[in-house]
Parts: sequence; C-alpha cells; structure tokens
Amino acid sequence: MSTASAQPLHLPDPSARPDRKAAILLAAEKLFAQYGYHAVSIRQIAAEADVPPALIGYYYGAKQELFHAIFTHWLPTIAERLALLHAALHGPQPPTVHDVVQAFVEPVLQLRASTEGEYYAMLVARELVYRTPDTDRVLAEMFDPMAHAFIDALHQLRPAWPRARAAWAYQFAMGALLHHLVDYRVQRLSQGENLPNDAAAAPLLIDFITAGIHATLPPH
Repeated sequence: MSTASAQPLHLPDPSARPDRKAAILLAAEKLFAQYGYHAVSIRQIAAEADVPPALIGYYYGAKQELFHAIFTHWLPTIAERLALLHAALHGPQPPTVHDVVQAFVEPVLQLRASTEGEYYAMLVARELVYRTPDTDRVLAEMFDPMAHAFIDALHQLRPAWPRARAAWAYQFAMGALLHHLVDYRVQRLSQGENLPNDAAAAPLLIDFITAGIHATLPPH
C-alpha cells in the first residue's frame, strides 16, 4: 500500500476520558436535582463538569438521552429493592407489611450516604413532583414496573381489599418517603435536635409508613 493511499489514523481524543464521562453524569444529576430538567442547559452542565459542550453529545447525545442515562446508571438500586421484596415474599417466614416497606425504603435511604446518591434521590423526588411529558416518559419506564411489584405485594398481603386500594397505599407511602428525602426543615422544627436524613430516623419512617398502610389496608 502506498503512502498516498494510506488512511489517516484517528487517535483517541485525549479529552474524552472515562472520568469526564462520569463528571458529566454527576454534573447533570446535580443541576437537574437543584433546578429541574427544563431549567438546565447543556452548556450549564458542561460548565459544571468542566468539559466542552460537544463532549456531552459525544458521550450521551441530546439532553433527554443524558437524563435517561442518569436513571440507567442507578438501575441497581431498583434491582436491590425488587430483590429485597422477593426475599421478603419468599422467605422462610410469612411476609408482613413491615417487610415490604423495609424493602421499599431502606435502599433509597442508603443513597444519601454519598453526594452522588443524594443528588439522585433529590432528582427523583423533584421530577416525581414537578413532572413534565419529557421526564415522565423516563420515570414511567424506570419506576412503574417496580411500583406495580410493590402494589401487587401489598395486594397479596391484603387480598380482601381491591388492588386499587393497595395502589393508594403505595402512593401515600411514596409521599412520606419523598418528603423525608427532600425536606430539611426538621432541624428547624425540632429546634436543632433532629438532623435531616439522620440514619436513626429510618426505622421511625418504616414504622410510620407501615402503620399508614395498616390503616389503609386493615386486615379483616
């Protein structure tokens, strides 16, 4: 092969490093959590991640695809909740509502142990409250199958009630969990005695949600 006909070598772009890819995802997660999906531009995400805007398109495509990638990154948390639910329903002891609630709550509370997980938890809470058609498609794809699994579990434990009532119980449980994740007023309201997202509050939240479900789906 002659020198003239040789194809040029395309060397990897030194700016396209895996750490930059992770930085983009974290920056998008943080800004979407703080300001909402529609209020944040690709240029703002690039500035937060300290990368050229074109690199976001290279790794993730359009903003909607970047938003989707955040939730794909956290799919293991959903898998963990479903695994705990399966273990509760098929363990050696008869399952209880408390077991179902524990599987629903604990993996989410553990997210708050890291900054990245905290941004994700805030993002989920924000987008579930201020949903738009763009974001709702992602939330429906990622979270609706899990929601149906937990509603089915509650209906299994309280079969005398219609499944639609179990869906209300799930909705109320979700409200308590999301509010706990995003509300920091507890420190002020407790006059400084309670800290937001204190691990000691986890069993209290689980007991609170369990009691609410018992009230919504009382055993006959």
